[in-house]
Amino acid sequence: MRILVTGSNGLLGQKIVAQLMSANVDFLATSLGKNRNKNCPSNVYTEMDISNERMISEVFESFQPTHVIHTAAMTNVDTCELQPENCRSINITAVKFLAKACLKANCHFQLLSTDFVFDGSKGNYSEDDIPNPLSEYARSKVEAEEITKQLPTQLFSIVRTIIVYGTGENLSRSNIVVWAKEALHKGQELAIIDDQFRAPTWADDLAWACIRICELNENGIFHIAGPETMSIFEIVERIAQYYHLPMNQVKRTDSSTLNQPAKRPPKTGFNLSKARRVLGYYPKKLEETLDLL
Repeated sequence: MRILVTGSNGLLGQKIVAQLMSANVDFLATSLGKNRNKNCPSNVYTEMDISNERMISEVFESFQPTHVIHTAAMTNVDTCELQPENCRSINITAVKFLAKACLKANCHFQLLSTDFVFDGSKGNYSEDDIPNPLSEYARSKVEAEEITKQLPTQLFSIVRTIIVYGTGENLSRSNIVVWAKEALHKGQELAIIDDQFRAPTWADDLAWACIRICELNENGIFHIAGPETMSIFEIVERIAQYYHLPMNQVKRTDSSTLNQPAKRPPKTGFNLSKARRVLGYYPKKLEETLDLL
């Protein structure tokens, strides 16, 4: 395998890079701008703007990947709602460029997608459930999935996931678990919603699954997430309980108080049966990861 990783400066990208290095797999890490991950050697990193088709072609010709794991995306849901053209450029047009390059190179293309492709009316979604996106971000991911599925079956996989958490080097964004842990330790006053339900996903588990799909040359859609679906409030509550921190500064609220531009699905969570059966995927529970942050 020769794996090209996009978005290698991001949390998931960094975890994939670490595991590929540990497994001694040939890879090339790419992101927009300089390498911000001190654990990624400079000789396996190159800058690549995924919105620049010429640059993508040059990287493909130079590295000749057998697999692409495409983690790069515009993922701030509200920014996508407010900047739909930028969202479409990064989340849709770039996927067209990468899929085209993969088809030409007979290279497997793996797209990272999201639970937000669903409307959240039922939860515990399987790979066979029909998407019904509620936001610009979600619609862009559904369209990216459709582009990906136009590739020959053996040349694509789609990995949907749910709020990914963990720590990394010089990350541009935090995540709910790391943020809550720090805020609780500081005794900050928090207003946490209790009407949205998610399955928080340990980034290392997700990275393992992405690589495993490539190793096995699997294709199609995979739901990869944490094993437990809980409210955002419960996530914070369980972090507080684990570290024996008080909850008296934490108040319950609901989504209507947030005035967010983009609509969120109320309840997602994934049925992980396929991932367990095909990949041997057994993700960690939240408490199993908290000492690793």
